[in-house]
Amino acid sequence: MGIVVELENKRGKKPTFDVLTAIVAEDMALVNQLILKRMESPVALIPQLAGHVISAGGKRLRPMLTLASAKLCGYHGERHIMLATCIEFIHTATLLHDDVVDDSKLRRGLETANSVWGNQASVLVGDFLFSRSFELMVEDGSVKVMGILSSASARLAEGEVMQLLTANDTETGESAYLDVIKAKTAKLFAASCRLGAIVADRPSVEEEGLEAFGMNLGVAFQLIDDVLDYSAKQATLGKTVGDDFHEGKITLPVILAFRRGDDEERHFWRRTLGKLEQNDNDLERAISIMQKHHALDDTVDRARHYGAMARDSLGIFPTSETKDALVSLIDFCIERPY
Repeated sequence: MGIVVELENKRGKKPTFDVLTAIVAEDMALVNQLILKRMESPVALIPQLAGHVISAGGKRLRPMLTLASAKLCGYHGERHIMLATCIEFIHTATLLHDDVVDDSKLRRGLETANSVWGNQASVLVGDFLFSRSFELMVEDGSVKVMGILSSASARLAEGEVMQLLTANDTETGESAYLDVIKAKTAKLFAASCRLGAIVADRPSVEEEGLEAFGMNLGVAFQLIDDVLDYSAKQATLGKTVGDDFHEGKITLPVILAFRRGDDEERHFWRRTLGKLEQNDNDLERAISIMQKHHALDDTVDRARHYGAMARDSLGIFPTSETKDALVSLIDFCIERPY
């Protein structure tokens, strides 16, 4: 059972990021061309499998952040194209690996690569994409860029391991949860944005502002993702409702409901998530408990808090069409579902 939580903003107008998409459209076309070119391999399975993931309907949000950040900083060169491609390869590699770890069957409404080609092929093609990303870093030639992206890649892996360690642990606290999502999601957002200031050779205050924007946006994005797992219909979310619940993932809605619940409800969480002893109606009950304790609404409020910090992080930049579009992106990430 999935119950849709209404996230539309108070202005009554559903936010989009169409303006941002239009602003970076020409650069994104070049990124897509480079993705296809650098995905090529004489081993036919590699472009076939990688293409299945890359062409599965994702919004290319992370590379778009690199392109938009570079535009915000007044950059007119070409380095951001290669680096945005690098970001997308890192992200796609992590998707391939995550679906294997989680034994996921659907992503964006389509069969996952591991469902079609098996775990071994998915892991190895993920490794290929990681390697391609590092080739692109080397070609860019900036030690600073390599340091930022290699650090982000390491943090991604650490975040996934941290999530693995907290899975099924109903005693996990909010601080530990935030550490996980900052590593596995927000760090790559932050790196994507910071690159725009670096290629434009902007002062450190702008680098730090864009990095903070990406970090806070990434946290807000992941918080909403965790709400949607308990609230969105499969047709709009593009994955099976309750994936996190069935995998025993401890996300903020669970943490809040567990903390606020009575002994009987905490026993429910220990059985269903701690021991993975789940019955047919347990997901429906989990959502009911979350609603009782306002865990979903309060998680959305947390996301809005991080969204406000992301907005403040852009304060160093003068008003422009690109800045306005990035602010609208914050609203889009928080006020979805799509």
